Amino acid sequence: VYCPYGIDTAEISMAAREIMDSVGQGQKYCNEIIGKVHEKSNNLGLPPKALKATLEDLEEDIEDETGLAVKLPLDVEGADILLVTPSADFVAEPHVDGLIGYAKVFHQAGVNWTLSSYASEAANFAMFIGSYEQMHDIAERIRKAAQDLGVKRIVVGECGHAWRVAYNFWNTLAGPFDFLDPNYPCPQHICEFTYGLIEEGKLKFDKSANDHMTLTYHDSCNVARASRMGPEPGGQFEYPRAIIKAVCNNYADMDADTIRENTFCCGGGGGLLTDDLMELRVKGAKPRMQALKQVTETNGVTHMAAICAICKSQFAKVMPYYGFQMDGIVSVHQLVSNALILDGQETDEPADEDIDTGEEPAEVPAVETAKDSETQEHTETQGT
Repeated sequence: VYCPYGIDTAEISMAAREIMDSVGQGQKYCNEIIGKVHEKSNNLGLPPKALKATLEDLEEDIEDETGLAVKLPLDVEGADILLVTPSADFVAEPHVDGLIGYAKVFHQAGVNWTLSSYASEAANFAMFIGSYEQMHDIAERIRKAAQDLGVKRIVVGECGHAWRVAYNFWNTLAGPFDFLDPNYPCPQHICEFTYGLIEEGKLKFDKSANDHMTLTYHDSCNVARASRMGPEPGGQFEYPRAIIKAVCNNYADMDADTIRENTFCCGGGGGLLTDDLMELRVKGAKPRMQALKQVTETNGVTHMAAICAICKSQFAKVMPYYGFQMDGIVSVHQLVSNALILDGQETDEPADEDIDTGEEPAEVPAVETAKDSETQEHTETQGT
């Protein structure tokens, strides 16, 4: 929760959990997830061959959609960028739609990038048990992958606690990262990367591609209260919202006392993302769901965007308990993927007024949709 005196209450919880874990009372669920990272390189236990096949399938899907060979490269030595992202991005909606968005952004920007089969997980569940030793071991995998592949910088995908660990702990846990390009000595969030391209005018959008939605944005607690993006304070609040407004015509914030540093926990963080704790998770989501209900009633909001894998998994499961559709939660880069105009893409030319006009959002009637939930439920049980 937000502390007006600047006390990081999560750090206090981590210290208590470290004591519990040191005497053999660490959380079983989190330790099982950590074991999968050491054995298979990611929380899902997805082996390298399966990961490679998954990425190839996604490349085919993108080519079917766009007519372009947009790549999701794996283990490319000498790439400029290493992307580390939560493993949920490989298999489940809305996460995978966000991964497709990253790939399209990299493609349009013309950058040379890669994923790593050795470090195919940005998440670090050791933070949830307070074990700095385990946090180091998991973070060290990413450092080793970056060194072995010879990349110049590291970009982190949409994952709240992964970004907290990367921003706050990587340099002391697994650093120094002095082998990276001195212009990018610190990890960069994918939102900062995309925002920079938008500011430079390097991306064009057909905002009408998202006109079936009216968006709001959930500030994930590990991003909002425990880190930042970019050189100035507050980037973690402004960059995601700026991206959404660049790709969508219809946007409204929730009440001011429920967002930014005052944001509510999704109810599934801290290692709670297991079906065994569903009753607690539903109760924990209530404050956010109340704020969402209010902005839905006043502004016609139909979908909520987030940049945290746990938040997205949690909301997809608990939103139906509060009368919302389970696909009412979306990835920020899913919205980017919908609207981004790729050079040479096989698509109808949008009307001029629909392209990145910067006009104020207009309200549209609420639209309800539904998607198949099977893959989402499988991924959530894996704790991504």
